[in-house]
Amino acid sequence: MSDSLRPVRIWLYGLAAFVLLILVVGGITRLTESGLSITSWRPVSGIIPPLTEAEWHAEFEAYKQIPQYSVINSWMSLADFKLIFFWEWLHRVLGRVLGLLFIVPFAVFLVQKRLPRSLAWPLFGLFLLGGFQGFLGWWMVSSGLSELTSVSQYRLAAHLCAAALLFLALLYVPRRITPGPVTGRIERRDFWIAGVLLVLLFIQIGAGAFVAGLDAGMGYNTWPLMDGALIPQGLGVMEPLWRNFFENALTVQFNHRMLAYGIVAYIAVAIWLKARAGRLNGAHEWLGRIGVGVLAQVGLGIATLLMAVPISLAVAHQAVAFLLAGMVVLYIADMQRAARI
Repeated sequence: MSDSLRPVRIWLYGLAAFVLLILVVGGITRLTESGLSITSWRPVSGIIPPLTEAEWHAEFEAYKQIPQYSVINSWMSLADFKLIFFWEWLHRVLGRVLGLLFIVPFAVFLVQKRLPRSLAWPLFGLFLLGGFQGFLGWWMVSSGLSELTSVSQYRLAAHLCAAALLFLALLYVPRRITPGPVTGRIERRDFWIAGVLLVLLFIQIGAGAFVAGLDAGMGYNTWPLMDGALIPQGLGVMEPLWRNFFENALTVQFNHRMLAYGIVAYIAVAIWLKARAGRLNGAHEWLGRIGVGVLAQVGLGIATLLMAVPISLAVAHQAVAFLLAGMVVLYIADMQRAARI
């Protein structure tokens, strides 16, 4: 039987991989403090970087007008500026390329009539989500151009979580339309278990954005103790209390740690219950893979913390977080296929 949707699935998986690449470059951009090096948003002309010395000096002069330069980077030469400019420029260009990689094949598939209406409209919705992600990126950057010396951690979290939604959707859609049987006995509570895990991981991704936005990983670089205690002092020093969860670097890092422990415990119990029932097979084999991934992610997180956030480990930690959430989405899609829902 002909599988007319196979090219569509390959395309969507390729887009998911490209989003992951953008995430990695975005992580490097954040960790090198490069995100504010381009102070304007030119969706079309911005693709071309400065080509002459005069253009480079104009970009550098624009950067000199923002607080990050005057407060932190006034030591920079033009050569130093070119280094941080590169990462932000590359991040923006990859975002534009993603749009082209989406809309051109999408139009081709429409002409070829490979996409039924039930699939075409959701995919167009993903294209709009990708465009909105670009808007969120500029909205994030703009927060650091007038008063702050870095971007707002709130806007950084919104930008990262929107990227996570796009990545997960680009995995879910092709997996859901993959032909062929999936084995395993599926119960309604299995979807609840996987759904809660996905929500926990998504919240943890957002929590990680707040850690990054506040540079909270640069402090309290010990484990398992934090500031010499399991529960450090000063978690609620800000008023009102809710601000501590988003603006107190100590509390933000503490919450990130505690949520990681909770996720480890949750997946361990889920695997134990399935193994006890003799149901770690078929679609549920994903649970074992997810468990291994969670342990690897915890190890990466601890190493990143103890080594005071080296770029390589920090970027790997962020990428694995996306991959873990993606594995849960694939698990859910496979359960739906197995249950014929």
